[in-house]
Amino acid sequence: MVIKHNCGMAVTHRLAEAYGFINSLQHRGREAAGIAAIGRDRIDVIKWRGRVNALDVIALENIFESSRYHTFFAHVRYATSGDEGAVLEDAHPHVIGGRKEHRGNHILIWDCDAAAVHNGQVDANFFTSIEGRCSSSCDTERMLHLYIARGEYELMRRVPGAFTIAIADKRREEVIVMRDSSGIKPGVLGKIGGKYCVASEDIAIRKNSAEVKEDLDPGTIYYLAADGRYRKQFVCSPRPSYCFFEWNYLAHKDSILNGVPVHTMRDILGRQLAEQGDIGHVDIVTFLPRCPEIAAESFARAINRSCVPLFYKMKGERSFQGTTAEERAVSIKNNLYLIPGVIASIRGKIIVVVDDSIVRGNNIRRARQLLYEEAGVKEAILLSYTPPLGIIGEDNIPRGCMFGVDMPPHADRFIARGRTLDQISAEIQMPVRYLSVEGMLKAFEACGLPRQTLCTYCIGGRHPFQQ
Repeated sequence: MVIKHNCGMAVTHRLAEAYGFINSLQHRGREAAGIAAIGRDRIDVIKWRGRVNALDVIALENIFESSRYHTFFAHVRYATSGDEGAVLEDAHPHVIGGRKEHRGNHILIWDCDAAAVHNGQVDANFFTSIEGRCSSSCDTERMLHLYIARGEYELMRRVPGAFTIAIADKRREEVIVMRDSSGIKPGVLGKIGGKYCVASEDIAIRKNSAEVKEDLDPGTIYYLAADGRYRKQFVCSPRPSYCFFEWNYLAHKDSILNGVPVHTMRDILGRQLAEQGDIGHVDIVTFLPRCPEIAAESFARAINRSCVPLFYKMKGERSFQGTTAEERAVSIKNNLYLIPGVIASIRGKIIVVVDDSIVRGNNIRRARQLLYEEAGVKEAILLSYTPPLGIIGEDNIPRGCMFGVDMPPHADRFIARGRTLDQISAEIQMPVRYLSVEGMLKAFEACGLPRQTLCTYCIGGRHPFQQ
């Protein structure tokens, strides 16, 4: 099965910039990181286990002598399937050729013929012509082999999505960056030090003192030259199917995706929750840290209540990105706690907990335990501003994501699948309310994104690549 992942990537012309960019994209993956150093006659790669700062930039500058390279691309990743022991092998960049040096928690690959980093997920059915050439099960490596066999134009035409990918080829001086015609996965063009760069989100560009130029056009190939200039080539007609979950959860709260600020979207989603009503009396509004904070504050203002932080996390890591169920459970139990001193103020009160989404329900079960067993609240009500995920659609096809988010349709772990709202509430042992699909779509349209430009497959919508 193809490895599924949600990742962050960057392309720039200085090693320290590439490192800074992926450090600013750490929220998109924490299992492994990697960098490709690209010169006029060679491509060298390093991949390491863990967060970006597990390997510092001084060490990288000692490994990659700056005078030998003109461009660097970098990647952060979380994996959702495959052997845990293969984390480094499956990490990006993926390569063709090269001499490997295994050094415990990192791998060096010298003098590669080609390398690629990728954000998204591509169905294995598009790669039947290159079967047997790949050393891993990762779709990124398959895309790289398809590029070598057919070229970038044919790759764009044959594979409808979902990808934003960067490819370095030792036979060519330019680095190739492509965003598929659906635009499901984000990508942004920027400029730093007079040279053009690319990142998955504009927050990485802005946090590193670079200038945001434009979102990468869907269906377009960008060529980044060694001297910092770029050119672009339109290949496929855009058919926008932007992933709504990028705004609801995945992207940084200060990012702007396809011209729409994430902060603004979450604010409107909170107001839509309030307009939907049906929860009765509320004493205090809170949220599960940290993504839903904006929506919770907006919801609280709309119902004239206070939004009070009640929980804290030891670390900002997302349990969603844990490799195994055990790792996710430990991440939640050892990471989510009540803020000291809040118990006296919430005992016997009715609390609304705003969350961005409910996949398995693990986070809210931990929150329920804290609120009822430690704080003694009268009632806690969960409000999700994302409609039920992983349901069975009206066409009787189980939903989920095959386009880069850890929600495969075949997974038997969606709490909403096959359950009524009352049954979901009974499973979590607290009342649960979801923003309706119509309510969510109204929020996106209020931000200038028509509903037909969104991929809503995971909540019952159409397949983005099928008519």
